[in-house]
Amino acid sequence: MSTPGATEAAPTLSDEQWSRLKAYGTAQSTETGDVLFQAGEAAGQMILVESGGLDIVRPAGSDQPEAVVAGYGARQFSGELNLLTGQTTYLDARVTAPGVIYRIQPQAFRRLMDEDPELSDVILRALLARRENLRGNAAAGSMVLLGHDLSASAMALRTYAARQRQPHSWVAADSSAGETLIRAAAATVDDLPLVITPTAVLRRATPSLLAEHLGLSYRHIAGRPLDLVVVGAGPAGLAAAVYGASEGLQTLVLDSLAAGGQAAASSRIENYLGFTSGISGADLTARAAVQAQKFGARIASPCEVAELTTDSGALRIVLKDGTQISSRSVVVATGASYRSLPLARWAEFEGAGIYYAATELEARTCGPYPVAVVGGANSAGQAALYLAGRGSTVNLIVRGADLAAGMSSYLADRIIAHPAITVRTSTEVSQLCGGDRLEAIKVHSSTGATLDTELECRGLFCFIGARPATDWLKDVAMDDHGFILTDVGLDDDMLGSRWAQPARRPLPFETSLPGVFATGDVRAGSMKRVAAAVGEGASAIRSVHMSLAPVSP
Repeated sequence: MSTPGATEAAPTLSDEQWSRLKAYGTAQSTETGDVLFQAGEAAGQMILVESGGLDIVRPAGSDQPEAVVAGYGARQFSGELNLLTGQTTYLDARVTAPGVIYRIQPQAFRRLMDEDPELSDVILRALLARRENLRGNAAAGSMVLLGHDLSASAMALRTYAARQRQPHSWVAADSSAGETLIRAAAATVDDLPLVITPTAVLRRATPSLLAEHLGLSYRHIAGRPLDLVVVGAGPAGLAAAVYGASEGLQTLVLDSLAAGGQAAASSRIENYLGFTSGISGADLTARAAVQAQKFGARIASPCEVAELTTDSGALRIVLKDGTQISSRSVVVATGASYRSLPLARWAEFEGAGIYYAATELEARTCGPYPVAVVGGANSAGQAALYLAGRGSTVNLIVRGADLAAGMSSYLADRIIAHPAITVRTSTEVSQLCGGDRLEAIKVHSSTGATLDTELECRGLFCFIGARPATDWLKDVAMDDHGFILTDVGLDDDMLGSRWAQPARRPLPFETSLPGVFATGDVRAGSMKRVAAAVGEGASAIRSVHMSLAPVSP
């Protein structure tokens, strides 16, 4: 980039490294003003500048002029994370001085990442740093999300964009800037939420519609069946993808929301090995997603799976839109879906005061006002500490009588000592109060000892557990609570005739369907911890390899 000196975003390559990098490209002479790529093109290319220069430009919009967001000179290369994700290009590249460039096409870039570990590490660090730079500079104006602050559909869009680390900006519809944008887009309030990009205006936008526009939804690639489809992109699914792809399996990851799973909702994970100062769940899972893509795994989200079929012994994933994906093996890592409280107006306040995650996005929405966290496990404790640290007074509402019963002692001790957190044990929420957004809650003793008490509350953060996301599965043995049984948890009468051809017992993490494995929170008996989920996802790949190995005569 234009900043002098060697940084992660602008690495200095040796002569030998530059020569190796050029070998993957095709030379082209350029003149000032040449456009090398434009926003909206389907596949990004890496551009190597042998001589001359180029600018990366955010195209002009209805309310903003074009802006240069990065510049490259001799012996530098262009590109950011869309080279890995396959995302549609959202910026332009324009030559600023005549010279020679080398174009590295997507397939050649994939070979580069596979064949040259030294260069791939340098490039990956640059791509990550550049994406973060783009999120904080004028490139954020390349995608504008426009809607109401208290809209659940707008919050879903903002969450998806944040999870995907997409450069974007948020504009409230009732602000002067929002009203100007609505008029410029020839839209009405009935069209909200809007997404405005250099090439389109998406009306009544959803994460699925946005993913399709960005090129992040599932795209069929003709050829033989995949080696591995991972359903669910939480820690277990991402670990399976990393180990599967890095060991040569053609791997596809599908998630109904976005990469990260419930772990991405955690504001801080302090007991994950190697992160002595803790790490947010969103950061941890975002790194894992990039790591999986570095090794060649494809991640498609949101992409909802409707069914798993085993016609004629072949495994087929059927998407909600009817698309079928054939695979030699499947890892189910769908985790669990959030539970809600059976209270009037609950659905009405979702996204307008009721949240299932405590990240910067939700904390900003609540501001410095009083909030409440419901739950007694680690996720609730982490949320309470995070929100208190952001300036809110927090009521931690625990149904049980002992905070330490379901929470790690280090968390419980910090919570009890924190002056901004009030712990209310043996307490339940009985009523939600407010107009167009949540303003207060009423609580009472779960033992019936006290009457309702009203508490001011601008944000109710719900961490009361979840139910396994297994409704889409048929003919897979589960326990009484819907969690998937695997390996030693399967009785012989659960296996049936499908196991005659493999002529073996289920492998570790294998379900009652041969070639189908379950890891993480969706599996019966799992530990319900991020580190355990990562271990299960990685370990399951060994079983996948064993199941795919040719049978000895």
